Amino acid sequence: MSTGKKLVIVESPTKMRSIQGYLGDGYEVLSSVGHIRDLADKRDIPEKDRAAYGKYSIDIDNGFDPYYVVSDRKTKTVSELKRAVKSASEVLLATDEDREGEAIAWHLLETLKPKVPVKRMVFHEITQDAIRAAVEKTRDLDLALVDAQETRRILDRLYGWDVSPVLWRKVGSGAGGQALSAGRVQSAATRLIVERERERMAFVAADYWGISATAARDEQGFSVRLVRLDGAPLATGRDFDDRGQLKRAVIVLDENAARRLSFAIEAAGEANVTKVEAKPGKRRPYAPFTTSTLQQEAGRKLGLSAKNAMSVAQSLYERGYITYMRTDSTNLSAQAVKAAREQAVSLYGERAVPLKPRVYASKSKNAQEAHEAIRPSGEVFRTPKQVAGELGRDEQRLYDLIWKRTVASQMSDAEFETTTVTLEAQADGKTAEFTASGTVYTFKGFLEAYEEGRDERRRDADEDDNQSLPQVSAGDRVALSDAEAKGHSTTPPPRFTEASLVKALEEKGIGRPSTFASIIGVVLDRGYASKRGQALVPSWLAFSVVRLLEEHFATLVDYDFTAELEDDLDAIARGEQKRVEWLRSFYFGSGEHPGLRGIVDNLGEIDARALNATPLTDTATLRFGKYGPYIDVIDPADPEGKSRIVNVPEELAPDELTPEKVQELIEAPVAGDRVLGENPENGKLIVVKDGRFGPYVQEQDPLDPDAADAATGEVEEAPKKRGAKKAAAPKPRTASLFKSMSVDDIDLDTALQLLSLPRIVGTDPATGEEITAQNGRFGPYLKKGTDSRSLESESQIFDVTLQKALELYAQPKYGARRASSALKEFEADPVSGKPIRIRDGRFGAYVTDGDTNVTIPRGTTVEEITFERAVEMLAEKRAKGPAPKRGRAAAKKPAAAKKPAAAKTTTAKKSTAAKKAPTKAVSAARSEAAKKAAATRAANRAKKAAEEQ
Repeated sequence: MSTGKKLVIVESPTKMRSIQGYLGDGYEVLSSVGHIRDLADKRDIPEKDRAAYGKYSIDIDNGFDPYYVVSDRKTKTVSELKRAVKSASEVLLATDEDREGEAIAWHLLETLKPKVPVKRMVFHEITQDAIRAAVEKTRDLDLALVDAQETRRILDRLYGWDVSPVLWRKVGSGAGGQALSAGRVQSAATRLIVERERERMAFVAADYWGISATAARDEQGFSVRLVRLDGAPLATGRDFDDRGQLKRAVIVLDENAARRLSFAIEAAGEANVTKVEAKPGKRRPYAPFTTSTLQQEAGRKLGLSAKNAMSVAQSLYERGYITYMRTDSTNLSAQAVKAAREQAVSLYGERAVPLKPRVYASKSKNAQEAHEAIRPSGEVFRTPKQVAGELGRDEQRLYDLIWKRTVASQMSDAEFETTTVTLEAQADGKTAEFTASGTVYTFKGFLEAYEEGRDERRRDADEDDNQSLPQVSAGDRVALSDAEAKGHSTTPPPRFTEASLVKALEEKGIGRPSTFASIIGVVLDRGYASKRGQALVPSWLAFSVVRLLEEHFATLVDYDFTAELEDDLDAIARGEQKRVEWLRSFYFGSGEHPGLRGIVDNLGEIDARALNATPLTDTATLRFGKYGPYIDVIDPADPEGKSRIVNVPEELAPDELTPEKVQELIEAPVAGDRVLGENPENGKLIVVKDGRFGPYVQEQDPLDPDAADAATGEVEEAPKKRGAKKAAAPKPRTASLFKSMSVDDIDLDTALQLLSLPRIVGTDPATGEEITAQNGRFGPYLKKGTDSRSLESESQIFDVTLQKALELYAQPKYGARRASSALKEFEADPVSGKPIRIRDGRFGAYVTDGDTNVTIPRGTTVEEITFERAVEMLAEKRAKGPAPKRGRAAAKKPAAAKKPAAAKTTTAKKSTAAKKAPTKAVSAARSEAAKKAAATRAANRAKKAAEEQ
């Protein structure tokens, strides 16, 4: 047995550095940088095995056996881990204690095949005490959790690969031309967003009027609202349904009646107090954060997307500030309860906490979620002030939120008293009844520390404002003034925000909270929805996708069915359900469920044109085509004739495309096709147009004046002559307008300048090469042969001089010329020893140390990147290695010392080297298949290399 160090393997470079500091020299801590294996690509499967594994990398006829391979990006990481295992005396698999973490640990065990004892090390916070305790208290791999993760991976592969191709054929492509996708949770989330928009489209607003006034007693005024006339209730928004119809018998005031009554109330001048009612109440504090509630509150209070909230939380966890952030539990450990109560007492006094600690029941049935709630780490919580100098802006804000919620969860109830005053006045021969409410907190309790935010709600206009009321008693008379009639309209249900969508998914039991952030990210990236402020607005593409799924895959997007899948995965995680039996039932069907295979095999004909059509009016239909949505308008006088196409403005939400708006778009003058003048060089007309891809100018042949109708000026098309086919005419010159230009403002001179591009700036005297200025996909730039330099503005295309151009070319392309333009600078990277900078590149901001570049993920701002995060991003990019090149150029020469079989392994028996885990019957063919896969890939590489020589 080796006498070397104990090897601890985690999945994150940041965790690696934190834990290494706590364990000392007797341990070596390395990172796998996430998963090292996944389902194989078809090209990595040997020819003889493709019949069984080829379509999904899963043998669906033999126990749904998955075909795993080591990712190309992880071969270097695996090699480093294998070298470390050889010299280690013991291996501790310290990945996260959830399904993904357990699966990563199992894949590490299967790939590394250590010959020394292997133990599973788990912890929920990264502090010295927690890490040392975890080393002393290890366990076996939980194969039930591994089964649950593997089942989910197989389920998602089968679902996505069977359903997504139907979307490609019948709907088209998503944002930026990328392929559409269907997913178990993603499709349900998209359906929720679309259904809410449908509700808004079907909504009919109802108008009603109300009256407010000011009552006064002993010179203290308060607001009152008219609620009854002669005992009959006055209409509020709650009295109307979403079709604008009344749900009960009430009085609906119109504008004239409301104004007349307000004048009468003003004239009355006083009212009698008929009733004063005071009710005491209590508010309990909120439970500590779970993954779901953290995402919701971070969205409401901090404006963070679910993805950003989880990214910031992960950073706080890995740096030791909070406990594990993927949890469904609201439980706090005894030490955490003690810390929260002590902090509450020290800040708010002895009465701030109840006699007994609070215990919150968890909604989760799943054993894997028996973690703690998200809380500050350690036995004594650090206050936000104590950590302010150590954290970035968003990290500090999120830590403050978690700290407040945790402390408040152990504090006393808030106590309040709500008083309602009822007044009566005679006006216009009727008895007008008013009410006013006010709430006074007699003891703030937990509200001293924290109050939960709330999502947008309907009918807030009908709520009484909280106010302070004077001391009054029944029979008192009060002055009445400032009576005002106010008009109201009912409002449609609010669109989902990321926070409210997370809440809806959790309430319906769809998906796991730990996956919500990535699911919402996919919905946005695929173009199924976009954000307008915080609201998620579905696209017409989403309408087509959801319509197809509802009509042809109804079972798969049924909310209850999707929730049942999650319950079944939980049952597998608890060891109560068998993986293979469940997958067989899902895919091949059983009982009432036809199975995924049965649904796909019996789809029948799908009318793509009907699928992508939404009727708007009798003559107008919204269609979704290759280039996006458009309105197809039929001429009522000639319904069989060619229809007219009207573009739909990008900023127009589906519920805003009302019949009135449709008619407005149809009747609007066509933008563009405006003649700017004649090109003096060739006599051709210069026309500005507004195309589907943006405005542009075009050079056209002048019209034949003899071909125009004398009365109308309309150009008549000459009859086509039969004869030999003519050669294709040259395409007219066109040029896109700059971003700073518009169709309405452009003039002839500017159009001619655009058509003359690229502009010749001059010739480089040193090389004799011509330098041109032009506009491109990524903005204005100079070009000299194959060398280019970016310009600062579009106007420079016409203004830049040869001297200025030569100055730009004299500077390094990505060196000193951009050194001063770094968006952010940090200390030297601990690996390369070079300073880390954030720069702005053609594809967005990126982190670099001069050797390694890594793009900042979408949704993350430059301000959110800390030194630690930058170091982590660079480390992860180095671990991945360079991206593999495509085509023949990517072929590599075979390395004599490399053992191909070590790079790829398939599933094998799930067991630990140190302790026997529960037995799992797995086909022995997996190991053999892995060797074949590795050999095949090595042979392919050798063959390509030989061909190139």
